[in-house]
Formats: sequence, structure tokens, C-alpha cells
Amino acid sequence: MSVSKKLGSALGPKIPQLAPNVTSAFVHQALTQAITGVGPLPSAAAAAEKQLEQNHGHRNRAIHDVIENHVRYAGVQGFLTNLGGLVTMAVTVPANIAGLALLQCRMVAGILHLRGYDLDDPRARDAILASLLGEERVLHLVKKHQLPGTPTEIANAITHNPDLDRELANEVAAELIARAAGKRLATTVGRRVPVVGGMVGAGTDAFVTWRIGRYVDREFLPRTRR
Repeated sequence: MSVSKKLGSALGPKIPQLAPNVTSAFVHQALTQAITGVGPLPSAAAAAEKQLEQNHGHRNRAIHDVIENHVRYAGVQGFLTNLGGLVTMAVTVPANIAGLALLQCRMVAGILHLRGYDLDDPRARDAILASLLGEERVLHLVKKHQLPGTPTEIANAITHNPDLDRELANEVAAELIARAAGKRLATTVGRRVPVVGGMVGAGTDAFVTWRIGRYVDREFLPRTRR
């Protein structure tokens, strides 16, 4: 326990320093790229429609596949970005955070698309950001009156609140950094065997992504397309 505490106190404060660009602007960029597509990754809607086609129009099965695909993607990037030692942290920590932000935004956007939401609607985009916080964090913020409602309620709000958009992006940035700090502690404990760090990173990233996917699947009921 003493070793873990020492590592935690040593590594925790360094994570924000290693990823200084994890800001609200960073989060918005990840969300935009997830929705529109970037590099070899097609847009969230296109990927979701492909899953729908492969499942012969069965939306629930398509959503299941969207989640499973992104869980696998998260696991792979988590493994690769947690293989190195402390020397590589300046490169791997930002890469890991960026990869997870993009994949989780893309997964949630794909689910919302299949549930009938317009991804160009800023309210839907705010709902995506809220979903990334996870169910426990969302309920805590709602209870503290720091969020106006659940992701579904945000997506179906009468009007869009630009201030909420900025607040959510800041919350997501802080959450991404906090998760990276916690994971870095766990992976660093096993650094003497590099593969162990990769396996811990893969398992952690995949599990968090799966939890978010399942939460969003439960949270958003099918919506009639307009």
C-alpha cells in the first residue's frame, strides 16, 4: 500500500502537466472528429449505419455491435499506449487520452444516431459529452444541481444552452485526466514487466468504454425520426 501511495502522489499531479492540451477545446475537437470522421475512421453515423445494415435493420443488435467494436478499439489503443515505461509517458499519456476521447465520443454518437437523434443538433452533442462522464458522475452532478438533467433530458431540452456546452466540455476534460491518473498508477506498478502495463491499460480502457456504452444504451430510448 505504501508503494502505491508513493506512486500515486508522484504520478497523479504529473498527468495534467503531461497532457496540458486536454481542455474544453480538445474535447470539442474530439467530438467533432468522432461525428464527422477522421483518418481511416468514417463518421459515427456511417459506421452505425453499416452495423445496422449488417444486422438487417435490427437496431438493438446494431447498437450492441457498435459498443463491442469500440470496446475492442479501446482495448487495443489502451494496450499500445501503456506498454512503455516512465520515459515514454510524455508521449503515451496524451495519445491515450486523445484516443479514448475520440473512440468514446464516436461510440456514443453512433448509439444516438441509431436511436433517432440528429448529431448536428447541439443538444445531442451536449448529451454525448454528458454521457462520457458515466452514470455515477452524471447522477452526482444532477443531485448537486450542476447539471440540468440526465443525457436524455439534455438531448430533449427545449433550447440549447451554450453555457452548458462549455461546462460539460470542461467536466469531460477533467474526467479524462482523472481517469488517466488512476490508470497510470495501476500500470506503473507493473512496469518491470512491460506487457503487464499494456494489459492493464487495455483492460481498463475497454471496461470504461463498455460501461459508458451500456449506460447510453439504457439511457436513450428509440426516438421517432423527424
